[in-house]
Amino acid sequence: MRITLLPGQRYDTIGVAPLIKGVEFHGLIADKAFDANWIIAELHKRGAKIVISQKVNRTAPLGVDREIYKWRHLIENFFCKLKEFKRVAMRSCKTDSSFAAMIYLGSALINSR
Repeated sequence: MRITLLPGQRYDTIGVAPLIKGVEFHGLIADKAFDANWIIAELHKRGAKIVISQKVNRTAPLGVDREIYKWRHLIENFFCKLKEFKRVAMRSCKTDSSFAAMIYLGSALINSR
């Protein structure tokens, strides 16, 4: 798992480039927040399958595999489980490194169950 901590007032899409840099994958499942032309162009360049729910103002809608998109609930469930850890949910860590460490620790505990 890779994470990138972002300021709360920034768009989520700015964290995509550092996360996918140097990583080989065959598809990306994401919600409407990640419906950006540059992300879709990067996925096309890599030959990855695009499974992103699109914004209503997209001029040329892309085909989305609805069966694969249903798997997105697993990601949402993971974040709900991660927020059961009080220090993650309350963001009570003072530094970014300690907050990231709590996310990794919580993730490891969730995956070990």
